[in-house]
Amino acid sequence: MRNTTEQEAGEAGTLAATWTRIPASLPWVFGIAFALRLCWIVIGHTYRFKTTDNNFSFGWEMGRIAASIASGHGFSNPFGPQTGPTAWEPPLYPYLVAGVFHLFGTYSTAAAFVLLSLNSLFSALTCIPIFLIARRIFSAKVAVGSAWAWALLPNVMFWCTRAIWETSLAALLMATIFWLTLTLEDRDGLLPWLQFGLLWGLAALSSTSLLSFLPASGMWAWYSRAKRGKRSLYGVVLATIVFCACVSPWQVRNYRTFGEFIFIRDNFGAELRLGNGRGADGTWMEYLHPTQDVYAMRQYQEMGELAYIKMRKQQALEYIRADYPRFFGLCAKRFVYFWAGPPKATRPPWLNELKNSLFLASSVLSFWGLIRALRLRKSGAWLLFWLVALYPAIYYVVFPTQRYRVPIEPILAILCVFIITEAQSRTKAYSPNRS
Repeated sequence: MRNTTEQEAGEAGTLAATWTRIPASLPWVFGIAFALRLCWIVIGHTYRFKTTDNNFSFGWEMGRIAASIASGHGFSNPFGPQTGPTAWEPPLYPYLVAGVFHLFGTYSTAAAFVLLSLNSLFSALTCIPIFLIARRIFSAKVAVGSAWAWALLPNVMFWCTRAIWETSLAALLMATIFWLTLTLEDRDGLLPWLQFGLLWGLAALSSTSLLSFLPASGMWAWYSRAKRGKRSLYGVVLATIVFCACVSPWQVRNYRTFGEFIFIRDNFGAELRLGNGRGADGTWMEYLHPTQDVYAMRQYQEMGELAYIKMRKQQALEYIRADYPRFFGLCAKRFVYFWAGPPKATRPPWLNELKNSLFLASSVLSFWGLIRALRLRKSGAWLLFWLVALYPAIYYVVFPTQRYRVPIEPILAILCVFIITEAQSRTKAYSPNRS
């Protein structure tokens, strides 16, 4: 009996010790995050996309390009009809989708499940750089809280379980690049610089908007190493060569296809027009998009992609130049919509207001955390500042949606957890002692 009791006590002690290790265990955080996302996909049947729009909601332009690649027509036809080669989107994610289409069937349920599972894997893996960034800049407590917040919060899981898009991959790349930038000052040799150039090359081919942070990232790495007396010239040269090696093949393809230099993608002029023109209110004028406007689609088909985009860009610039104060007013609106959520008609009407209120609350907490980090002179706080300042700038000029904020959500999550833990610490410090 005594042996049985001691054995049970030992097992209970082992179980208790295991549970105390779980909160700080990255494999557990990753595993639970990935499992929750897969469960959401299965239980919510999010892999079942509607077919009434001829499968357009299955990846939108990226899905259309992937279907074209899988059918042997190459990187082309971003809207469905045969319109020829395109550079409307960066190449990395469409080719990933095309590979899945080739193996599991174009627009098939199996392909949808695999792609959403891959997005969920990217999202779950993001817990790792989140933990490492938060631990380096703040504390182990903030690191654990931030990783679990990313793993468990429903709003984080939404995009990776519902949208066939590069959003989750972009968030993983951005968080990993941020962590590598922070640690370059500690690391010697050329390998970290090779990794730096490779990650930025993948980021450029996945989501070109991430490149807005590249100058700050590179300058931070160089400056932080210079303060320690470390040389960076050879590393910077290597990173530049690796980055160019990653993007050059696509640049060559674009030049051979279109006869002019196009850096990764070409649709900025069209996007600029969708946010600036007659009827602009700071949101996305979706009704002007070729997939929504028959006349715009006809123009796109007849003029060709580059001529159509140049026409749209000219229209937008004429609208901007005609009234700069109006344009800056729209930019101010877009700033608010980026951080507070754009207005959207929903049923019931209060649902979007509730979502935007939570969205705004997370932004306020993030800004508060950033200001606090700067005041405390936390190592890396200014790198946080430059990411938050630079990345959204392009969306203040074109138009914002909530999805556009996802690539920097890992950093915002860290800042939110940091300010909450700070508030808890201050509350405990000022609370009266009780006997």
